[in-house]
Amino acid sequence: MRGMSDTPTPKFLGENSPLPTSPEEAELDYVPNPRAGQLYLVRFAAPEFTSLCPVTGQPDFAHLVIDYAPGETIVESKSLKLFLGSFRNHNGFHEDVTVGIGQRLFDEMKPRWLRIGGYWYPRGGIPIDVFWQSGAPPADLWLPDQGVSSYRGRG
Repeated sequence: MRGMSDTPTPKFLGENSPLPTSPEEAELDYVPNPRAGQLYLVRFAAPEFTSLCPVTGQPDFAHLVIDYAPGETIVESKSLKLFLGSFRNHNGFHEDVTVGIGQRLFDEMKPRWLRIGGYWYPRGGIPIDVFWQSGAPPADLWLPDQGVSSYRGRG
């Protein structure tokens, strides 16, 4: 987290920010949780996420849903958008990409709880869905369904 003053300034907000060339180069920015001590859920949906197949180099597409119960910090949304966009030229299997995003957010932000659902569109006729969570959700946390149906093709 940058700047622990009373009013932290998010690094990317209001700035012309180029897309990072890789997830490793991408910097996630965190700010103090404005409702620290409250149990609530934050959801980010990225319905047009892309990365590259590590075997063929062809694009892979997914609908990602990230849910988390904040601890002391929240992730600044523009930095998350830049981080997710950095995967456009990244080669990775669906499992590695989905779990890696969830683990990085959990390790850096230190939320009370986090889960990610990666709903990958089919390539070669097989859709792959990948799910990861940091552990059991806190008691009394409202957990709505992620709202993404299993792939059914045109049917």
